[in-house]
Amino acid sequence: MNKLSALPSLIIVDDDPLIREGLAVSFRDDFQVHQAESRVAAIDLLRKLSCTPQLALIDLGLPPVPHRPDEGFHLIAELLAHSPTIRIFVLSGQDEQSNARHARALGAVDFIAKPCAPENIKKYLQDALKVQDRIPGDSDQDDRLLGLIGQTPEMQALRSQIEMYATIPFPVLIEGESGSGKELVAAAIQKLSGKPDSTFKILNCAAIPPTLIEPTLFGYCKGAFTGATSAQSGFFEDTSSGTLFLDEIGELPLELQTKLLRVLENGEYQRVGETATRKSGARIIAATNRNLREEVRAGSFRGDLYHRLNVFSINVPPLRELGTDKLTLLNHFRAHYSHQIGQPPFELLPDALQCWEQYSFPGNTRELRNIVIRLTTKFPGMAINKIQLQEEFDPLATRAQVQTSGASASIIQQLQKGDFNLDGQLRELEGQYISAALEIAAGNISEAAKLLGINRTTLHSRIGAHEKLNVQDTKTCI
Repeated sequence: MNKLSALPSLIIVDDDPLIREGLAVSFRDDFQVHQAESRVAAIDLLRKLSCTPQLALIDLGLPPVPHRPDEGFHLIAELLAHSPTIRIFVLSGQDEQSNARHARALGAVDFIAKPCAPENIKKYLQDALKVQDRIPGDSDQDDRLLGLIGQTPEMQALRSQIEMYATIPFPVLIEGESGSGKELVAAAIQKLSGKPDSTFKILNCAAIPPTLIEPTLFGYCKGAFTGATSAQSGFFEDTSSGTLFLDEIGELPLELQTKLLRVLENGEYQRVGETATRKSGARIIAATNRNLREEVRAGSFRGDLYHRLNVFSINVPPLRELGTDKLTLLNHFRAHYSHQIGQPPFELLPDALQCWEQYSFPGNTRELRNIVIRLTTKFPGMAINKIQLQEEFDPLATRAQVQTSGASASIIQQLQKGDFNLDGQLRELEGQYISAALEIAAGNISEAAKLLGINRTTLHSRIGAHEKLNVQDTKTCI
């Protein structure tokens, strides 16, 4: 192994070539550095790399809207979808506190304001590696909990489902928000499957170019395409007696959904470039943060495949619904990281503790873990008050909580008037969100759909429905 390949890997994403090159030169003795000038270029680069970088250093202001932080926020989410373990630092001149806190809530480890000396940035990156090697919950001592920390009824029900479905050789569909622990659930199913030593492979359908998903899944023969210099087995062959976890299954192209359905129905598949039929006994676990029922209605996901995957389904609850488990996770991660970093644990004063219990954690367990890491680093052995804690929270989520706390009275008043129409209110609210997303995306349908968390086809159909309603309303007025 050469020296370069032994170094930890880092991707730098910034539209300023001088910054990229300057940092690359400063870091070349300590990191294997990759560079990209935009969000699109960064994702394209990651898909081409054989191994995902352990670290990312990204700007918020990226093309095509470098004066806004939107592209950087999108990139954080996409990097974590590509690799949940990647440690992301934001290096940006758009250093408003709201931007920093929102970036951290999305999953960034921390925010570094420009300008910052390369040596200081290097220390941030190296410190992050100290807490990256092992994620708590994946150890022998946690086996009795399946690596899933928490004792609320929701978590107990989740573990019961896992135990119930683990030994049954049928597909399981895991649904849940980003950062809620879907991959951990899949690993727990494998642990209890009765074949814990069998092959367990993970394919993130969002992290691989569509042209490479088929050969990755099914393998290929020599000469099947340019670069195929020898035959290669695929994941279905490698996990023939094990488990294949298909993460972000909603991103699987339609043409491949048909081939996946065939394997699920009778175990048959063909290597790319071959006519011979092969058989696989792989057990399939799939996961998604999308609403696949909505995707089926929109025509972007096959209904027959959805029903075939959804033989058994597990819904991983978001952290905001787990009540006292927020404190259980706080204690667990605090003890783990203070020991790992070699620092005494911090404490939360009563006002901060109450604030912790009330916060919604939009980034789920991933956000909570990152907050604990930062607090352990910044306040070792110290007592933290409410103001210090709130500096780590997403201001958008905090604002939403404040607004929600006063919402009940307003809703009651509307209902008591007697002329409330829920469908009309929902249509109006949907129209407002669509208009806002289109404005942010400068009319780009694909970008607006990403902001809304739906696919392009669904957004087109909803825009059409609103336009039709507007025309009908106009005719009524006339």
